[in-house]
Amino acid sequence: MIDILGWRALFGVLGPSTNTVVQPEFDLMRPEGVTNHYSRIFTPDANAVSNDTFMNATLVIAENVLDAVDSVMTCSPDYLVMGMSAITFYGGIEGAENFKKGVKDRSGLSVSIGSESTAKALNAFGNIKNVAFFSPYFPAANEQVRIYLEESGFSVRNDLCLQCKSWTDIAKVDKDVMLSSLQKIDDENIDALIQVGTNLPMASFAEEFESSFQKPIIAINTATYWDALRQNDIHDKVKGFGKLLSEY
Repeated sequence: MIDILGWRALFGVLGPSTNTVVQPEFDLMRPEGVTNHYSRIFTPDANAVSNDTFMNATLVIAENVLDAVDSVMTCSPDYLVMGMSAITFYGGIEGAENFKKGVKDRSGLSVSIGSESTAKALNAFGNIKNVAFFSPYFPAANEQVRIYLEESGFSVRNDLCLQCKSWTDIAKVDKDVMLSSLQKIDDENIDALIQVGTNLPMASFAEEFESSFQKPIIAINTATYWDALRQNDIHDKVKGFGKLLSEY
């Protein structure tokens, strides 16, 4: 017996309860026969007004991840997808592997996470050495992203943090701010531009931005969902979200 709608794969998606972007963006990328089943990680809408409060608030999310895993496992998914990126960068590659191990030990399933998926996406394009990224985070979290990317073999030339004041404010960052952020971090030496922060709604603009900048642009939600599909041998090319999902 196969699930009628999810006959190719049932994805259990883990995302903060304050996140209003991951669920609709993942659904827009969903090929026929794949279904997404969102499990909300309980997340108070903390005001992140400093490095310390931002980092502490993300650690609260990390502590509640496994409860969300337990909840989504009741629908018997085939695979898990992490819809919160910051904590997947913490501690570099070792920290990311420990995070994945904790989820797999609890669920018995593999999981795609933002940090690793971003590195895979960059490698898929090939010949990418110098990168720049922007985020809705505070500087302490950006530093963790930088460490992960550099451990993965990339040189981070520029970064920018928008320092959004709350989790829900991230979803209010508009297209013009995203475009100006990319412009601020780009230069002729940058091979690819990256956006992290899963509640920042950039996936639908990546294709347009790539045309303007003439280089790969990795939106974290696109990278994570692309990785989940490819890890499950689903190779549909989905248009509208940039070259990563439409060509690789």
